[in-house]
Amino acid sequence: MSETSELFIEKSTAKAADLEHRKKINFNIGRYNAVVPKGKEQFVNEHLARERAKNTKWRALETLDHQLEMFEVNFTKRGGKVIWAENAEQAMAEIIKICEVKNCKMLVKSKSMVTEEIHLNDNLEKHGIESIETDLGEYIQQLDGETAYHIVTPAMHKSKEDVAKLFHEKLGTPIDLTPEQLTLKAREILREKYMQAEVGVTGANFIIADVGAIAVTENEGNARLSCAFPKTHIAIVGIEKVIPSLTDLGLFWPLLSTFGTGQKITVYNSIIAGPRQANETDGPEEMYVILLDNGRTKILANPKQRESLYCIRCGACLNACPVYKNIGGFSYGTTYSGPIGSVITPHLQGMDDFKHLSHASSLCGNCTEVCAVKINLHELLLDNRKEAAEEGLTSFSEKAAWKLWKFASLNRSMMNMGSGPLKNRVINGIFKDWTKHRGDLNFSKKTFNELWREQHKD
Repeated sequence: MSETSELFIEKSTAKAADLEHRKKINFNIGRYNAVVPKGKEQFVNEHLARERAKNTKWRALETLDHQLEMFEVNFTKRGGKVIWAENAEQAMAEIIKICEVKNCKMLVKSKSMVTEEIHLNDNLEKHGIESIETDLGEYIQQLDGETAYHIVTPAMHKSKEDVAKLFHEKLGTPIDLTPEQLTLKAREILREKYMQAEVGVTGANFIIADVGAIAVTENEGNARLSCAFPKTHIAIVGIEKVIPSLTDLGLFWPLLSTFGTGQKITVYNSIIAGPRQANETDGPEEMYVILLDNGRTKILANPKQRESLYCIRCGACLNACPVYKNIGGFSYGTTYSGPIGSVITPHLQGMDDFKHLSHASSLCGNCTEVCAVKINLHELLLDNRKEAAEEGLTSFSEKAAWKLWKFASLNRSMMNMGSGPLKNRVINGIFKDWTKHRGDLNFSKKTFNELWREQHKD
């Protein structure tokens, strides 16, 4: 068992028994479940919309090289600069280089899972650059020294009382502030940061190939401020976020907002196509888009797992997953948690260290049922297990156990040996490691074969 696997079991065991944590998560997910059906009413045929989105992502990924080159050509026409980063180290090196040229001491950033993936804040701190989270949820997490708990709602595990206590301890505010007052305090602090920052960093929900632009959707306006106030704007985005045409946003924006938060459309939707032009009054003087691979082409090369790159990061699968709702986001120990994280992380960070995540699933299929682009997540989790076994990433005892199980299953006389209670004692005694974190195997008193013979004695 790997160190990451042991840590996962330790964290998930503790969190599953934390009833207060479960209460907070169920409350927040309950609010999400209450509004999503209303958001879905905007679709005349929801399943057709999701199917079309899946087909569009299929087309984009099958022609990914062409789409990205088209984006680069169109984006650079307006003075934008494109940087290709093979891994997190290359991406960080380019960001540090830009910051050093701009003599940047502080930057502001909007919510972005890709920046979490490359550990942007920690790496900037090592170079003496202050990075300020401007999304309210991310700002709360940064104050508390934590990473994002959820793909869409970073502070989902915190109650309003938790946030009030945190602001009291870190910012000196009264401990009984309401959520509205807490938000105004954060706004007061962050507005000053926008004015001081030399560089602004955002992610991107979509890369639009045919017009050479990125699309950013949000509810707070902080992403717009992060890319408009500083003189330099850096957008960091995974290469899989590409969509072929500007017209595709008419489908993807409503899907992302409905499946992400239950809204028909989010409050702020921006299309950013480069730095400020000669006839424009707003925007940065320079704009960079860093196209990050970081293992994505490895997934692209896998015919079955390629489908996971269709993900638009709506977070619906996390909200639907019974495992996530019990063990929480931090137990996974990865940037991307929940079903989608369990699918892609073993391929992004190594099957040997993270194969256990694909086993942290009941394979109930609820994640597939709610996916905005109809990714067969539970099948991909099962395929991950198959890949791990084929690569020999299983212990000797597990291999031996399954060989014994196969031998017994193919041998009718052995299957009929002994009573159910006797089998329970023997098997559960042998497979102690298996049942340590699972329920005991429970055999029926008689096998199907024995019951059949009793019913058909003649």
